[in-house]
Amino acid sequence: MPVTGYLKLSVAAAVATILLKTLAWRLTGSVGLLSDAMESFVNLAAAVFALAMVTIARSPADASHPFGHEKAEYFSSGFEGLLILGAAGAIIWAAIERLLAQQPLQTLGLGVALSMLSSLINGGVAWLLLRAARRHGSIALEADGRHLMTDVWTSIGVAAGVLLVGPTGWLWLDPVLAIAVALNIMREAWSLLRRSVDGLMDRALEADDLAAIEQVLQSHSDARVHFDAVRTRSAAGAKYCALHMHVPGSWTLAQAAQRRAEVERALVAAVSGLRVAIELLPVHVEPVAPQVAQ
Repeated sequence: MPVTGYLKLSVAAAVATILLKTLAWRLTGSVGLLSDAMESFVNLAAAVFALAMVTIARSPADASHPFGHEKAEYFSSGFEGLLILGAAGAIIWAAIERLLAQQPLQTLGLGVALSMLSSLINGGVAWLLLRAARRHGSIALEADGRHLMTDVWTSIGVAAGVLLVGPTGWLWLDPVLAIAVALNIMREAWSLLRRSVDGLMDRALEADDLAAIEQVLQSHSDARVHFDAVRTRSAAGAKYCALHMHVPGSWTLAQAAQRRAEVERALVAAVSGLRVAIELLPVHVEPVAPQVAQ
């Protein structure tokens, strides 16, 4: 299934969970379940925006964007992070109001059952998204999958707290738990925003990829050939590496091109999805003039 197909599945799951969680909130009056339902609206908006950005990111390079459109995925994860922050603020506001004016909860069993059904849907979709994210190297899929998985654990915590209100009579537990949910999703939002900024700022590849590149270059270095000015960056699923390759000035163009092709193949084999740009720099050794004895 293509990346866009997984995101369409995420949109459908968000719609289904919104209906289930909203019904759960209406039945119980729980502000904790309301916070859970509001986060599902965030899931829907994020999935729709991610679908649009991934569609752009998969567009081929053109005259205006010769390096491609992959960075559009970072706008998706950043937008999702901002939406999560907004939802967290709304949750905290509603929870404080309920904390100041506590109300009894109703129909807890059915409401919690509906919330758990929505969690099963989100959990299944999150598992699929995270698997696909690893396979396609898509930060948009990963962001959506991690957000949905956070939603699953949030729903479980809210449901447990709502069920405890009944036997304990602690009405304050519901809004306090809603505030805890908001703080938790704020943490997720910060993580998404940080990764988005890193991507847009051309952060270098991960340490294991850098180590693999260094190992390849060392294995192809000798007394005649060496490498420097190695620069790497990532853009969603794409990985880039640019470097200088110094070769003897006495080599023919065919010799230098052959060695460069060997290095490129080795680098691509060592780092999956790597795109390599190697600039050849011939080294001319000037003869040293003999010294005249005085």
